[in-house]
Amino acid sequence: MRVAKAAVPLTSDVFLRRFVTELTASLEEVIGREEATGYIGLAGQRLGDALGDLYTRELDLARFDREQIAEVLVDLYRRIQGEVYIISADDDRIVLGNRSCPFGGQVRGNEAMCMLTSSVFGTMTARHLGYAKVDLSETIAARSPRCRIVIHLRPGPAADGAPGNEYYDRLDPPPPAADTADAPAPGPHRPC
Repeated sequence: MRVAKAAVPLTSDVFLRRFVTELTASLEEVIGREEATGYIGLAGQRLGDALGDLYTRELDLARFDREQIAEVLVDLYRRIQGEVYIISADDDRIVLGNRSCPFGGQVRGNEAMCMLTSSVFGTMTARHLGYAKVDLSETIAARSPRCRIVIHLRPGPAADGAPGNEYYDRLDPPPPAADTADAPAPGPHRPC
């Protein structure tokens, strides 16, 4: 047998991507999408903190502004073989598109995986800007040809009316806006 010379397209990167998608699919089957999404969200928040530390250390900046955080999010996905690009950015929100999921075709139908994007992007953005609400209105996992990621940067009516998960800077949460006095208490995220 020539096992060592077989053209099996397997690298550690391919193996780990496949493992993560299979783990998420298994969680969805066993405990349901909502619970699986919660577990993935917690792991994503920890990953977002760690990745945020890498970027702030390498760029020698304590905090990023809106333009910088948008650039960091695009760069992050580029490095893991995604194709995220900026659609628009203003004081209220950053809108990103993505043409290619870093987890490849296995992500289709595995929508809990999208919580990884939400929690990493939300955690990193909130850490630097104080607040983020991530709305994944279109996803490759839900069989769209691309992802559309809307990151609301301020609590208030626009963010309140959007689906998604909220993230706050755990060290310095922003004061509630005047018209959101009845908003829920800050927490790491609120399920869709």
